[in-house]
Amino acid sequence: MVLTKYTHVFVIGTFFAMLDAFNNGANDVANAWATSVSSRSISYRQAMIFGTIFEMLGAITVGARTADTIKNGIIPVSAFKGNASVQMLAFTCALAAASSWVMWCTRHSAHVSSTYSLISAVAGVGVATVGVRKVQWGWNKGKGLGAIFAGLGMAPTISAGFAAIIFMLIKLVVHMRKKPTKWAVYTSPFFFLIAGTICTLSIVYKGSPKLGLNKKPIWYIVSVTMGTGAGLALLSALFFVPYVHAKVLKKDHSVKWWMFIQGPLLFRRPAPAEADVADVPNYAVVQEDEVDSESDLGKAESGTDSPAELNEKSLVAVEAKGLTYKERLAHGQRKLHEKLEKKRGPLGWAMRTLRDNPMGAGQIYELHNMKILAKRIPAMIVCGALYGLHYDIHAAQTGIAGTPEGERMARVYAHAEKYPNEVEHTYSFVQILTACTASFAHGANDIGNSVGPWAVIYSAWHTGNAAASKAPVPLWQLAVLSLMISLGLITYGYNIMKVMGNKITYHSPSRGCSMEMGAAVTVLVFSQYSLPVSTSMCITGATVGVGLCNGTLKAVNFQRVGLLLLSWIATIPIAGTLGGVLMALFLRSPHF
Repeated sequence: MVLTKYTHVFVIGTFFAMLDAFNNGANDVANAWATSVSSRSISYRQAMIFGTIFEMLGAITVGARTADTIKNGIIPVSAFKGNASVQMLAFTCALAAASSWVMWCTRHSAHVSSTYSLISAVAGVGVATVGVRKVQWGWNKGKGLGAIFAGLGMAPTISAGFAAIIFMLIKLVVHMRKKPTKWAVYTSPFFFLIAGTICTLSIVYKGSPKLGLNKKPIWYIVSVTMGTGAGLALLSALFFVPYVHAKVLKKDHSVKWWMFIQGPLLFRRPAPAEADVADVPNYAVVQEDEVDSESDLGKAESGTDSPAELNEKSLVAVEAKGLTYKERLAHGQRKLHEKLEKKRGPLGWAMRTLRDNPMGAGQIYELHNMKILAKRIPAMIVCGALYGLHYDIHAAQTGIAGTPEGERMARVYAHAEKYPNEVEHTYSFVQILTACTASFAHGANDIGNSVGPWAVIYSAWHTGNAAASKAPVPLWQLAVLSLMISLGLITYGYNIMKVMGNKITYHSPSRGCSMEMGAAVTVLVFSQYSLPVSTSMCITGATVGVGLCNGTLKAVNFQRVGLLLLSWIATIPIAGTLGGVLMALFLRSPHF
């Protein structure tokens, strides 16, 4: 029987479940893709497209069809005594607390774990509902709060170790050779073998609860994973190596991407005599300016050159002598906005509308301000939806020249060895493979963070009975929340990406694929022991591990790492307190 009396609780819980999924995309997924974007293996817009596709594919095709009633077993099922309405209220409060905290952190570019936020909020709700003694504070077979606290320290450390090992292998096999480009091309099937095996294991153990592949015999799992990895290595040897050989070693500019289907026939393709440089992207984090910053600034101030004609770097990283720190920040923001205002599409219209219609004197309820607001609100909505598509992630990560942050990042980049673009180009394909697989596994597995509590709320409201240890998850709930995750990545993910990736250490495709494979291996290890782990924490630890492979502590921005660690630790008490206070207020409020 539907609990129509508590429909408002279901509606509020639905809103916060969608907000939690939105935050998951804007915070967790954005951090996962920040490595690929920072390495320039993929653009921010491409990351949005691939992230949307693989998150939804993972969630809808092999996503969990059942969800834990009590997240990670922190509260016993008997705590609710069969009262469906109290169970609905509890998970609504937990979602409200977790989503509000993560949204605040995302707004202030503080990376936190949505998984840890929700688990902490559930623990706080548990204290308010059944008391401190009933909450599982210990290890509880890897599902209690003790295991969560342990994972907070272990996961980044172990991930850093795995990522460092993989990158040092690439460094020894390729980067330290006299002819690294040839070594990169001819050894690429080996690294495709490693990446394919790790990615297959990620899907088997983390991304396919519906398929149940992890319950097969060990020989079956080994055969599938090794067979997939070997098959990918064979395909790369037949099609990828000839393509890269012609494009990079022969420096043939006439080779198009679709020509890989010709396979070994590309070896017979004659190399053009006039080519001296391979036609590959520039993977340097800091792109060289065509003109110096000060001349650009002079042109901008004098009005002799339009912002659209200035190069990308000068839009944000400006050396303006005599300006204060706040003035430098404002100048960089203004240059970006001036560039966007020149665009012909909806975003250009919205930016021009906001520029040409500032709020007038007096309060917002003045008639002239209400008329202006009627013009600004549609423009603000368009900006909110499209601003991230045009945001300069790399310029934001490197910082504005002349500021303390810009100088700090310049020191970090100076201590990182730069490798040839021809070599890095080979590993950009490996990194795209690992990033897409990680996104697929995330959509299949981590969507349970939001859909689990929402499924419990829906089940309790729809049936009138308190859910058991497992609650069914309808397909439409998975589809809605996977769409919200993608929406969060597209519209607000830039707010996290700009403080991740290159903000921690220098990125390149060979480094990036090592980070992502190291994080994937760590998640697999933790999954085998049923320990809760945050994918975001793993990728952050892997980033630090690869950064230390430069041979000096100066190659890592430990100030940013410290801020990340502080936000992770603060999440547990803050989200827990918010959840507990909300539950206590609603559950124990006086009423007639």
